Amino acid sequence: MTGDESLEESGEPRTDGGERSRGSRSSSKLRSDGGAAGADDVALDPWGSSSVSDYRNLFEEFGIEEFDEILPEVPDPHYLLRRGVIFGHRDYRPVAEAMQNDEPFAALSGFMPTGDPHIGHKLVFDEIIWHQQQGADAYGLIADLEAHSARGLTWDEIDEHSRNYLLSLLALGFDPEEGKLYRQSTNREVQDLAFELGAEANFSEFEAIYGFDGETDVSHMQSVVTQMADILYPQLEEPKPTVIPVGPDQDPHVRLARDLAERMRFFKVSKAYASFELDDEERELVADFYDRLEPEEFDDDTLRCVHVADELERTPLEELDVPADTLGSVVQKLTEAGKEPIRPRTRFFNRRATEDAFEALIEAIEGEKRVYESHIDAFDLDLEEAKALATEVEVDNGGYGFLPPSSIYHRFMTGLTGGKMSSSIEASHISLLDDPEEGYDKVKSATTGGRETADKQRELGGKADECPVYELYAYLLAGDDDEFAKEVYDECVGGERLCGGCKEQAAELMREFLADHQEKREEVEDLLEEADIELDSPRRG
Repeated sequence: MTGDESLEESGEPRTDGGERSRGSRSSSKLRSDGGAAGADDVALDPWGSSSVSDYRNLFEEFGIEEFDEILPEVPDPHYLLRRGVIFGHRDYRPVAEAMQNDEPFAALSGFMPTGDPHIGHKLVFDEIIWHQQQGADAYGLIADLEAHSARGLTWDEIDEHSRNYLLSLLALGFDPEEGKLYRQSTNREVQDLAFELGAEANFSEFEAIYGFDGETDVSHMQSVVTQMADILYPQLEEPKPTVIPVGPDQDPHVRLARDLAERMRFFKVSKAYASFELDDEERELVADFYDRLEPEEFDDDTLRCVHVADELERTPLEELDVPADTLGSVVQKLTEAGKEPIRPRTRFFNRRATEDAFEALIEAIEGEKRVYESHIDAFDLDLEEAKALATEVEVDNGGYGFLPPSSIYHRFMTGLTGGKMSSSIEASHISLLDDPEEGYDKVKSATTGGRETADKQRELGGKADECPVYELYAYLLAGDDDEFAKEVYDECVGGERLCGGCKEQAAELMREFLADHQEKREEVEDLLEEADIELDSPRRG
């Protein structure tokens, strides 16, 4: 779940931006569909070195949603949101609604201290800080257990790198008095929660998600459960929408955390149509026939299970657009229920509730209800009201009431030398600790999206969407000034801006940024010493 993991090891943020005609004055923005057709297949590996080359596939293959669709609902969006650098999300709407309504919400991301923080990591720092400024309970964690178990760093190395990450986070604006900083290894609440979550996970699941096998050490597996606890940690005191800003290669962690949050709940709340249980696909099929069938068609004043079963059997499978085994299962359940009426209701399924909690829920449901051994059907509650009631009863009776965590996904930055940005390739990245003059030199030496000659650049325009230097403007150097970022883009693709002058301007801005950032790092030294976080690990090895 470490938000910087993708930036450090896996394919570095790319900007497969949208094409523009020469001299276009349209608003400068990176496309949220993720770039050119024919890009490489998607590979999501939290510890691997593969890059996500086609962001569009994430929408279809993994269910990540385009951020553009929800952007109008976000108050005062950060420039990373406005410019499409944050291109996707998973269930961000509850977070946006909490912002709009001034309700509690949280933001958390982790940093695995395997090297110096660099400009790619700044994306995650900015995302956490912006959410804190919008009212979030903000959490920044040092994933030291993961660094030790998955990367083999010594605790002394971890301590040094952790301090550097935290100083940069504070220098960029994180408020430690309003937010929380912690290390995995010293947070007892996180470790206790990890133990509870571990009871809901198993090795075969880790094998399927992460490719673990008989050679995977136990501490690595334990670090995964700890990350799940990190993601849910902001909800320990109360359930609330929580967003996890990460690179897309960290999505497997987010999906597992959402699954575990659901498994920890006392009750599963869903729509239902009869006394028996249907899975999601079966329920959708029955709902469709409930809406289209009239009882009079069956000489009855009530639509019954057997009526729907008969109609399903008469309908060609190709018209139903469901697998044959799904159809067979639905027909069997409906037939066995016979003349039981089909009637919409909201179901509270007892997943792991205590006896007291189940009884409390029965008492709390107002209106018509029917109580079964393992579930309760309510006829006067809509789905959202029922979910809120289930959460309230669970928390009142000692449960967590976890809401599924949300996530947002940022693009990977291209390395200054082309390809991926990597901490192991010195020339490809700029460390936040680099001497400002060194940062200047790295930008001046960077690959560009320019044409072969100045004349061709003037004639055809530059390829800003393929240019690591333009990314520096869009992701960092233009700051909150959208007009400046747009001006750089339009001048480039319009042939007015040549690479030499563009790199010189970017190099000077980078030098200024690094000098300012490092001055601020010195200013927050005392703030870090006063923060409630252990800087020196008591562990050995």
